[in-house]
Amino acid sequence: MFLRTVWNKEIRMNSSFFRVVKRSLTVSSRESVRDLASKDGELRVFVVAGEVSGDIIASRFMNSLKRLSPIPVCFAGVGGLMMSQQGLNSLFPMEDIAVMGIWELLPHLSMFKLRLKETVESALTFRPHVVLTVDSKGFSFRFLKKLRARYGQQRLASPQHFHYVAPSFWAWRGGEARLKGLSEFVDHIFCILPFEAEVCRSNGLAATFVGHPTLEDALELKINKCIVNEWKVQGDGEKFRKNYGISSESTIISVLPGSRLQEVTRMLSIFSRTMELLKHAFSELTAVIHVAPNTHVEEYISKAVHEWPVSVVLVPGGSPCMRYNSFSASRLALCTSGTVAVELQLARLPCVVAYRAHLLTEWFIRYKAKIPYISLPNIVLDSPIIPEALFGACTPSQLAPLLIDLMRDERLRGKQVSAAEKFLNLLDPLKRASAYPGPQLLEYNTPSMIAASAVFNS
Repeated sequence: MFLRTVWNKEIRMNSSFFRVVKRSLTVSSRESVRDLASKDGELRVFVVAGEVSGDIIASRFMNSLKRLSPIPVCFAGVGGLMMSQQGLNSLFPMEDIAVMGIWELLPHLSMFKLRLKETVESALTFRPHVVLTVDSKGFSFRFLKKLRARYGQQRLASPQHFHYVAPSFWAWRGGEARLKGLSEFVDHIFCILPFEAEVCRSNGLAATFVGHPTLEDALELKINKCIVNEWKVQGDGEKFRKNYGISSESTIISVLPGSRLQEVTRMLSIFSRTMELLKHAFSELTAVIHVAPNTHVEEYISKAVHEWPVSVVLVPGGSPCMRYNSFSASRLALCTSGTVAVELQLARLPCVVAYRAHLLTEWFIRYKAKIPYISLPNIVLDSPIIPEALFGACTPSQLAPLLIDLMRDERLRGKQVSAAEKFLNLLDPLKRASAYPGPQLLEYNTPSMIAASAVFNS
């Protein structure tokens, strides 16, 4: 129902038409990124990511742009470990702006404002040809808006602004209406869901469907042959058990509490108490906790697991190969809502999705949300394929039965596994590869390469 509503939405041609014309005139009068970089002898790109998933997306984009550009590429901005490996010296720790939620932001508001000001000033000093923000719309859109305003005040030509990962306009009442104002400070949006680009364009925003970034896991790891119509990563479960000394008799549950400290502190205790209930249902149980590459998260989890009621193995988030090996060794997963739900589909690992927030944030979500699901597979397929325990229902007593059922019921497990292929195919940019210029090879049609090509050729 949700997808039918979005895809069949009538394109309105009143105010949106004039915004498209205005934007087209602006872009046509601006020198191309390639020409500006050629004159300067370097391509300067200011990149901002505010969380772990954004750090991964941005790092892949940076790598693709360096491969694509015959001109040396220089980066500045804000990011994490993965972006630093691509040559970024982050202005400040990415964790300083990794805050999600309305009420959750309040204690960090002064730091948020300070970092916002610093980022704008740094971008102005760097004089970029391109600015790219990744997800984290609370920080990203404020930054882009202020930066464009500063260029306007100084009567300088603004660099092109790109934003990677469209805001979830489809999830909220009035969400699509808010797209209209973005064209004032966003020149192009890279969409990761197939129905987003058309709606963005109908609201005056240039947009490209690049595919979901998680699909690149299969290409980078090369664990399993990845062909059209079949996205799947099969890790080495036996190797994982051997490396961590886990017996073949032990049932492994992958536990993914999130990447932001605020969500980890909230969810980890719930997951621990859930394991307390589960240990009575299984003779031997091991929880494999995936730790995001976030210093605060790493410290918190390493201390908290000493009180867990079952055997625990910690998997560092910076090792994708080990991550998928652990997925293959696991019987199922318990995760906080987020990008990881897509990774678990790629691994064909059945899961239960959980989510809690501040009580006032939860009230706001209930009031404003127009879709019944929170995990992306359920949203895209418009079906409750993955069990979700949300808000007040996210308790150990609710989660334990869901996990036990999924552990033992092969019909439920098979339902998730079979739905994964359909879901991932919908996120596949190769389905629309003919829409993109350049060689029609798999490496040129990854999400990051499609985005990098759009930037370089803008």
